[in-house]
Amino acid sequence: MTAEKSRIPRNASRMNPRSLAVLPLLAGLALLSGCGTGELSDLNNYVKEVKARPGGRIEPLPEIKPYERFLYRDADLRDPFKPVIKAAIAGTMTNQLMPNMNRDKEALEEFPLDTLRMVGSLDKGREKWAIVKTSDGLIYRIKVGNHVGKNFGEVKAITDDKVMITEIIPDGFGGWIEREAQLVITE
Repeated sequence: MTAEKSRIPRNASRMNPRSLAVLPLLAGLALLSGCGTGELSDLNNYVKEVKARPGGRIEPLPEIKPYERFLYRDADLRDPFKPVIKAAIAGTMTNQLMPNMNRDKEALEEFPLDTLRMVGSLDKGREKWAIVKTSDGLIYRIKVGNHVGKNFGEVKAITDDKVMITEIIPDGFGGWIEREAQLVITE
């Protein structure tokens, strides 16, 4: 056994790294050689048929209208950067209309008016009461003089099917204006 080992050169057990890199290339080339050109006549015929078809018609682009320029002539029109103060609004700046901020808030003043629903009315003696349902499902009764909504609304009148309310809202110019609102029966 010692004699056989002596016949094999020492470097034979180690292979050159370059020859190792060539092995995968040779294996890939052998696999690809099996993929011959084969029968491609049906594919070639289909390509010829598609190329022989007549082309489609492309719709023309829509006509683009030229931009019409607007010339702003300040002699004829108001300045767009100055607020418009109408006579009705300008009059509110001088009046002393203002909500009473010192009074205690009532329960229905924590709800926006559009979340309150009138669900009925009742008469108690000479007073008319409205039954109001809040967005969270609670039921309240209100009478003329009660306050409702977030805009300092005061109940002015109650009928069988609606509640008339006068709100005091800011006018945007530092003053206050009154606005009429209603709760109409829904159920």
